Amino acid sequence: MPHFVALAVGRDPLLLETRSQVLRSDGYTVVTALSSNEALQQFRSGDFDLVILCHSIPILERERLADAMHAHSPNTPVLMVSRTSNEQQLGGDASVASDPEQLLRDIPSVLEKFPPENGSPVLGSSLRRRA
Repeated sequence: MPHFVALAVGRDPLLLETRSQVLRSDGYTVVTALSSNEALQQFRSGDFDLVILCHSIPILERERLADAMHAHSPNTPVLMVSRTSNEQQLGGDASVASDPEQLLRDIPSVLEKFPPENGSPVLGSSLRRRA
């Protein structure tokens, strides 16, 4: 299984830790941030395969974060976790309801849409094996 690093961002520490545990149990390395400023600092100084923005962050703030992250690294997908499946997706690359199992099912398809920055074909083929 490939090694993926995710930046998970949210304002609710318990929810953020729970989501991080779910991701870790599926083999992801997870770095967390409890504020937009912390998230941007982590993002700019790290090398992430995926960013997950929690619904505990107001939607317009999530949109600004996604835009700032895309400006820094356009090939890093930003997943917006919403409270409901019909919440409008703004700024991110994909939206998913907060159900942990659905999140784990959706991440590989989101990652497949973004070529790795180093041009390695390993990402797409390994994701197809995981699905």
